[in-house]
Amino acid sequence: MQAPDNFDPPIGVAETLEPGLRRIVAPNPSPMTYRGTNTYLLGTGGLAVIDPGPDDPAHLTAILDAVGEPQHISHIIVTHSHLDHSPLARPLAQACGAPVLAFGGAEAGRSPIMQDLARSGLMGGGEGIDSAFSPDITLGDGAQVTGDGWTLEALHTPGHIGNHLSLAWNDACFTADHVMGWASSLVSPPDGDLTDFMASCARLAARDWRVFYPGHGAAIDDPAARLNWLIAHRRTREASILAELANGPTTAATLAARIYADTPPALLGAATRNVLAHLIDLMGKSIASPVGGLHAEAAFTTHLDPSEKK
Repeated sequence: MQAPDNFDPPIGVAETLEPGLRRIVAPNPSPMTYRGTNTYLLGTGGLAVIDPGPDDPAHLTAILDAVGEPQHISHIIVTHSHLDHSPLARPLAQACGAPVLAFGGAEAGRSPIMQDLARSGLMGGGEGIDSAFSPDITLGDGAQVTGDGWTLEALHTPGHIGNHLSLAWNDACFTADHVMGWASSLVSPPDGDLTDFMASCARLAARDWRVFYPGHGAAIDDPAARLNWLIAHRRTREASILAELANGPTTAATLAARIYADTPPALLGAATRNVLAHLIDLMGKSIASPVGGLHAEAAFTTHLDPSEKK
């Protein structure tokens, strides 16, 4: 259920998505960011800027140019501290005087097992971590942010990264990189945690949403269907991994090369991290375990009998 490749918005232009909401796409296209990071401007007077994006002077100018008289930026909200979402927050704050709000710094929200992996030397992959990021105001799960005619509810949705927030706006939700329509979310240990990711999917699925506004790509008009696809996609990957492990101990890299056979070589590293996330999740379920200790290159073995595999 990948989206058709027809999302091609103008870069650096504030487009109205619905009353009170505009989107500016940053000039940072890549295999990991699609057309670029979506920066959202919420409100008509005092504005919230959601995900300022990468530290790019042209994008900073585009955001500031979109603020017309008598508007002003009252809040800068960062969904998570990847390099394509958070670095422009501080320059934007210096330009407009608004505070930066987020769940926490780059390591906030990590599960204990991912903390252990990080201490062992495993570094994050994918978009890259904005390790220097620190908000002015922390938003705990369930916190409400109220501005000029708008209210957001912070939903802690770890999985893609530990400090990931989704933001509920009435029956719409800014899902950042947790739910996107053009691709499934990257889960790259130690910052990504598949056990948390699946729990966050279930949490979002428990509410009735009209639309999702993701961190990359077009709006998602059928949130329930997309969440169902994401959950089923991960379960299919798990089944493929268990089928391969039935043949003997295997590393994440070997599994990725077999399972993601049609993936371009440039993306196999990300695929390997996704497989590692699945293996760690299976370890937490006591279904698989690493041979000789947990590390990125460990071979894993399954404890299931072939007849038990689903």
